[in-house]
Amino acid sequence: MKTIGLLAIVLFALSSVGCTKVGSEAWCAKMKDTPKGDWTANEAADFAKHCIIK
Repeated sequence: MKTIGLLAIVLFALSSVGCTKVGSEAWCAKMKDTPKGDWTANEAADFAKHCIIK
């Protein structure tokens, strides 16, 4: 029973971590803090589209 409860808590925590909408101010700030070498091509394009060219 403890395992199921712990699993539910972990899944909830993980699901709320990645909930920033692409193009939002929070997402742009997160991407600015992420090393450019860790970005995917899609993330770089989205960053340019939503955070630089508004």
